[in-house]
Amino acid sequence: MTDENNRGNPQGKRRKVMTVIAIVLAALVVVLAGAGFYAARVAMTARRMTYEDARVWQEDHYDISWYDPMEKTDYTVPAPDGHLLHAQLLKNPKESHRLILLSHGYTDNRLGSLKYARLYLDLGFNVIIYDLRGHGGNEPGLCTYSLLERKDLLAMIQDSRARYPDTVLFGLHGESLGAATSIAVLEDHPPVDFVVADCGFSEIEPVIRGLVKNSHIPGVAVDLVSLCAKIRYGFSFRDMRPIESLADNTIPILFIHGAEDTFIPPEHSEKMKAATKGYAELHLIPGAAHAQSVLTDPEGYRKILEAWVERFDPAAGSTV
Repeated sequence: MTDENNRGNPQGKRRKVMTVIAIVLAALVVVLAGAGFYAARVAMTARRMTYEDARVWQEDHYDISWYDPMEKTDYTVPAPDGHLLHAQLLKNPKESHRLILLSHGYTDNRLGSLKYARLYLDLGFNVIIYDLRGHGGNEPGLCTYSLLERKDLLAMIQDSRARYPDTVLFGLHGESLGAATSIAVLEDHPPVDFVVADCGFSEIEPVIRGLVKNSHIPGVAVDLVSLCAKIRYGFSFRDMRPIESLADNTIPILFIHGAEDTFIPPEHSEKMKAATKGYAELHLIPGAAHAQSVLTDPEGYRKILEAWVERFDPAAGSTV
């Protein structure tokens, strides 16, 4: 009797089919949303390398025997939201009024900056290394790919100016995420004399899309994860665009990029150099992959930094 009724009631059959489709679609939405929010949490959580692992990596790739005997001062700086940033001053053995603030890359910690610290010590700088939020000795936290990190860096700059008031030449140097952060902070017109940005991204979304494409995942997944990140954390990938800080920037920037960088291609530095209103240089290091320029050509890297620093030293009388 029921079968006869169904055969004679096509509208009832359609309603049942539509109900099944609606249930399947609802289940699919739930699954996709769950996957999207999980992926957003992974993407926005700072992955942490321990100091021990970072030190082993440095020792395997270059000499850091000079680091332990140095006079060092450990301290913390509160970020605007209360997140404590762990920092360390490496005091130059010679009296100096030069200061450089180094920002490391994603997953790394302040020890990853030692490969640059030695160069700046040789150039007569006192050196500050610190852990970006969620990294190193800091409490676990979000990685917002320059958005909150920019505010943290501004706090570090202000603290450094107050802590070392006799500084006459103050620069920023960042690698990868640290470079992007050092560019993004320029929106706040910080009291610094120059920036060195090594292999930074102009915007994070195309970097993520490149990773997704190489993993053979549909590009629409990036849009879903970005939306979930916006809903969950208040930040989407499209918000993470350090290049936008350069519209009225006049602080000089030295861009350095590995010519063979496929993770964050050199085009990112090229675009930022074109975008800034201030003096800028771009040096591509032949044969260097991502964050490998200083290791691939250490002597060439040193010469680039030396020429750049002397350009802005008030004592040399040669500022731009």
